[in-house]
Amino acid sequence: MRFTALLAVAAATVGSAIAQDLVMGFNAGATTDTGAAKTQEDFEKEFKTAKGLQGAPGKFNTIRLYTNIQAGTEQDPKPIAAFAAAVATDTKLLLGVWASGTTSIDGELNALTAAIKEHGTKLTDLIVGISVGSEDLYRVSEPGIRNKSGVGNSAEQIVKFIKDVRSKLADTPLSKIKVTHVDTWTAWVNVSNKAVIDNVDFLSVNAFPYYEVERNNSLDNAANLLSSALSATEGVAGSKDVWITETGWAYSGKTYGAADATVDNAGKYWKEVGCALFGKKNVFWYTLRDANPANDVKFAITDNLSTKPRYDLSCPEKKELPSPSSSSASPSGSAGPKSSGSAFPSGGAASPSGGAASPSGNASVSGGVAGGASGSATGTGPTPAQATGNAPGATSVSAVNSMAMALSVVFAFAAFAL
Repeated sequence: MRFTALLAVAAATVGSAIAQDLVMGFNAGATTDTGAAKTQEDFEKEFKTAKGLQGAPGKFNTIRLYTNIQAGTEQDPKPIAAFAAAVATDTKLLLGVWASGTTSIDGELNALTAAIKEHGTKLTDLIVGISVGSEDLYRVSEPGIRNKSGVGNSAEQIVKFIKDVRSKLADTPLSKIKVTHVDTWTAWVNVSNKAVIDNVDFLSVNAFPYYEVERNNSLDNAANLLSSALSATEGVAGSKDVWITETGWAYSGKTYGAADATVDNAGKYWKEVGCALFGKKNVFWYTLRDANPANDVKFAITDNLSTKPRYDLSCPEKKELPSPSSSSASPSGSAGPKSSGSAFPSGGAASPSGGAASPSGNASVSGGVAGGASGSATGTGPTPAQATGNAPGATSVSAVNSMAMALSVVFAFAAFAL
């Protein structure tokens, strides 16, 4: 069901009675805010905090990972400690396969299959899906290259990796696991990436209005921008579901366009956008804890994994996103911090671990100039590049908007014809 229609027909109360059949979660990188590899104890504390947040409109019991490989073991890949932590805390996972700057994901798949062998169905029963890559397509696009967003990968290579995942997991309890790819809405509406859409079970999009400097990205217009990013992605998704894998508002950091990073604004974005999504869409908020010490833009909703949030997390009843507006929502600039750049919240170079191209976990959530190459799998947070490259990049905003809208119409017509 299309997102806009879903909002119209599912105006269920969002509060203590929020629906729990849809995902509510956070992103988690492979390293701490000091750059150290997270231990099982670190992950367990993170997962428990997510579930115990005071005033939350439901249980945040799902975590999105960027890699299957434990930080620091890239040369001889070992399963990430998050697997054991998930089993110990009964936490669900959206797995991540780091796919940037490489022609092989054998290390990722070997680490995952080793974890399956060790934990069996105690682990596999907790897995809600697996993402092959994160913002790789944006980073190899013209605006991504122009914004120095880091090493990405081609649609052809991502499709190959998706097939590798399905083949490797065919004889495991994850043989029927749903596979996705995470990217910016501007990457999804790019016709050259349609093969990826054809090969995933659902689409995942990162969107951060905070970084959309080429648009009116004031907090008052943030819900419009996010609604438009979702609408554009849904326009090319056909009958496939669209998940929001990263969105949030910075509570500290520099101003981007009309977007100010304050605790009050972060709290208002939660209520205006988050509360319109929770229980109606599968959502991973960015983020529970900050990870990249090099990134001065901070998004975490807690300090030191305290269950007491920075701002009120309760949700008003029947909160909905505005209908997408062509002026503020379509291919206008970015899809959010992530949209413009990398996909890892850590801001590293282009590897999941913050290193050059390893899977450990740093990545700049939305990629971008400031976030480093695109990050590693650590997950430290969105960066400025997203702000500019998010969507249009060098191409003029009007040209990008026109192209994205045209592509949406073409895909919609094709889907109707079929």
